[in-house]
Amino acid sequence: MAFSLSNKTIVLTGGTSGIGHALVEKLHSNNKLIIIGRSAKKFETLRAEFPTITVVIADLADTQNLAPMAKKVIQQSPKIDLLINNAALQYTPQYTDTDFRVETIAEEITVNFTSPCMLVALLLPGLLKDTPSVILNVNSGLGLVAKKTSAVYCGTKGGLNIFTQSLRHQLASTNIHVQQAFMPLVDTPMTHGRGAAKITAAAAASRILKGIEKYVPDHDIGIVKFLRVLHQIWPAAARNIMKNG
Repeated sequence: MAFSLSNKTIVLTGGTSGIGHALVEKLHSNNKLIIIGRSAKKFETLRAEFPTITVVIADLADTQNLAPMAKKVIQQSPKIDLLINNAALQYTPQYTDTDFRVETIAEEITVNFTSPCMLVALLLPGLLKDTPSVILNVNSGLGLVAKKTSAVYCGTKGGLNIFTQSLRHQLASTNIHVQQAFMPLVDTPMTHGRGAAKITAAAAASRILKGIEKYVPDHDIGIVKFLRVLHQIWPAAARNIMKNG
């Protein structure tokens, strides 16, 4: 049985650019879409483009914001059908680089890992209903095999992978399906100037939504399918390929 992406209440983080913006474009017309983010200026542009969306301003890097924000979401929408944890930060300097800044560590961990964990807990009352609902964590191939740069980002995505698996076990007897999508390199502002053979944000969003509809627990998108198989049969080769990103 498929999960219909129509007439649903959907909460999405990171909807102003990249994959998140592509998801908004595909979901806004026939769903109640609630977007969480911190940039009021970017949200003005997004709301002008998609007038039917609901915007909730909250800095995911500040955990003090999350409980009151989630309370506001639940008050507005007591029933939530889909939570997509999409927002992420990636800083590329290595620890030995002169431009590495220690203060970015906590911010990156909070946005990429702590806030998804907290949002699941805080929005759980809206997700625990008598009809199927989905939690979808947008992950990365770097959650399977790390690269040399972006050590903190790789760590958060690896943690998100294990968290998602454990959460799936915890919620197995409920109406909630816990999924994650492992992304290849996607052409977004975050990856500007890095890598080649990127897939478009629109293609990434389409594949994410197909996985949600089919209840795919761990959805390997694009080259990540090859990466997972290679890592299983020849881990050293997978690590060598991914080392330099």
